[in-house]
Amino acid sequence: MTENMGTIGEFWVITADRVGIWHVPGDKPLYTIPVPADSEPHFEIELELLRLGLRDRVTLMHSTSWRVDYKLGGLIVTYMVVVTADDLVLGIWPQARPVTLAAMEAVGKPEPHAADAPPSPSHFHVLMHGLRHLRFLMDYDAETGAALDENWRRHLRPLEPALATMFSERLAG
Repeated sequence: MTENMGTIGEFWVITADRVGIWHVPGDKPLYTIPVPADSEPHFEIELELLRLGLRDRVTLMHSTSWRVDYKLGGLIVTYMVVVTADDLVLGIWPQARPVTLAAMEAVGKPEPHAADAPPSPSHFHVLMHGLRHLRFLMDYDAETGAALDENWRRHLRPLEPALATMFSERLAG
């Protein structure tokens, strides 16, 4: 007999200062334990943020996507978690890595997929999708827009407010 698929919360802790947008943990997203049946991904991410000492800095938590990842063990529910930085980010989190438009352009779009097939984005593409999602919400969701300070607004402004244009190319052949 086959087991039911588990759900895991994936979260990208991001912040912005006058220099740019930063991914606080460094190179990869953070994950929750498999979500218990009497809980939800949002709550489990909050528990992890408490454990990491970041919950008091959170100004925005928003789920931006989901995907199945068998290596991680099931359905991955992705969240962008915006935290405040009191000053320059590297002074608070030396391990933080910049997330730049130049990097987005250098990496390019993910591999296209058939219309009836699931996408298989890289971690970088998941992060970029999340930032574009925040850019969209900045203009069209009053609460999200209010949660993003002027540093965020300045750095997100150059992004196209798009949710699904990462896959605008057709499959070859």
